[in-house]
Amino acid sequence: MRSKRLLVGIGKAVAVVALLFWSLFPIAFIVMSSLKPGQEIFAVPPVYVFEPTFEHYVSLWRRWGMFFDGLLNSTIITAGATALAIITSTCAGYVYSRNSSRLLNGSVVFLIVVRLIPPIVVTLPLFPIVNALNLNDTHIVLMVLYATFFVSLGTVLMRTFIDQIPRELDEAAEMDGAGRFTILRRVVVPLAAPGILAIAVFVVVFAWNEFLFAFIFTATNAKTAPLVISEMLGSIDGVDWGILFAASTVQLAPVLLFVVLMNRYLVAGLTAGATKG
Repeated sequence: MRSKRLLVGIGKAVAVVALLFWSLFPIAFIVMSSLKPGQEIFAVPPVYVFEPTFEHYVSLWRRWGMFFDGLLNSTIITAGATALAIITSTCAGYVYSRNSSRLLNGSVVFLIVVRLIPPIVVTLPLFPIVNALNLNDTHIVLMVLYATFFVSLGTVLMRTFIDQIPRELDEAAEMDGAGRFTILRRVVVPLAAPGILAIAVFVVVFAWNEFLFAFIFTATNAKTAPLVISEMLGSIDGVDWGILFAASTVQLAPVLLFVVLMNRYLVAGLTAGATKG
């Protein structure tokens, strides 16, 4: 029995190490390559001990200034999409949680089905509509698209969280003269904060790295960082891998730091949302 437990423990440890390697190796390779001299990036055999250099970051700043404009656009769009998704999902989740009818219950299935539709299916039909509204190449169109893409998941998640908040709190607030909006803002939102943080992580990661919508609906004014990186790959002067890895590291760092900082809130939020109080 003891040897069986030992084998199970070793198997779990090996699986965890393999998963960590699979997840962290690409990140480590990108960061290390951004600090290597150009001739050592793809050296055979690989060079693991080297003198770090920041020449690729300096070249990125000098030659690809538009990349930092793209980072600014990504920041604006991600912040706007996250705020819009949180507000919409919280309000919708509150309605679903505190009301019950055949129509509402049936629409939950519709929300799940919509979430399963691949983005490319709705991208092309949306293009003439976006053009007709003069929203092409604007921050607003990407904010709305990114938020819409996660409203269904966010609504279902927030409904689960709000279901755990006793209705007696709503009734007590109503007796004190609070309206629905006041109850939502002062009672529900603080208690459902873990769910809101979970939604924020999902939307931030998606919006920061999204490429398809940005490629279709933007050109210059709202061009995001992933689009500029794709232009580096298609440069007529050839791909400067050192600069490309430096840009990838800069683009990766903010969202990676955000996820690390929010990790415990995300896990706590999803765990709480998966159980009934």
